[in-house]
Amino acid sequence: MTRPSPAPRPSDEDLLRRHVAGDADAFGELVARHQDRLWAVALRTLGDQHDAADALQDAMINAFRRAGSFRSESAVTTWLHRIVVNACLDRVRHNAARPADPVAFDGSEVPGVTPSTMAVDDPAERTSMRLDLEQALATLPDEQRVPLVLVDVEGYPVADAAQMLDLPAGTVKSRCARARAKLLPLLAPGRSGTTGNQPGNDDVPSPTTHGPGGEQR
Repeated sequence: MTRPSPAPRPSDEDLLRRHVAGDADAFGELVARHQDRLWAVALRTLGDQHDAADALQDAMINAFRRAGSFRSESAVTTWLHRIVVNACLDRVRHNAARPADPVAFDGSEVPGVTPSTMAVDDPAERTSMRLDLEQALATLPDEQRVPLVLVDVEGYPVADAAQMLDLPAGTVKSRCARARAKLLPLLAPGRSGTTGNQPGNDDVPSPTTHGPGGEQR
């Protein structure tokens, strides 16, 4: 006797609809699917584990309560990321300034720092390089750091990041370009020229594409 085929995996939208309809488990299943990446965005945006945990919790509570307002104009994941990013920005604006805990960045995630530049045997030197990277990211204004984290660190296409941030794609591109231009001399002092784009982000211009005031809107 042939066994019945397993039920198809519900889509994100199905889970969100079930949650709105009163399914007590649907929202938890939805969050479990995406929590690792949502956590990564929060942590790399804020640079502090406690702040990231608080922001992510605030975001998920907000998403839980606002699920009924979701419209299928964008993917559920885009909607969730937008809520997380907004929660992070709220945390930045309202949280008292204090030193951030080191984030486990690999320098290869940011243009201008390649695996070869991080390939050092001395743990103390690697720690110093990570701290340099974190300090460099901390110098960026929020409007540049957040798009850079989404596009260059997390690898989202510019169009997806634009939806998450509710910005035109051209604005996301130019803000990433400006962020790269600011990071390059901090991460690679004395190096001339511009960095190449990250794989999968060939449509993001290099820092030389836009001059000062060249942000697209």
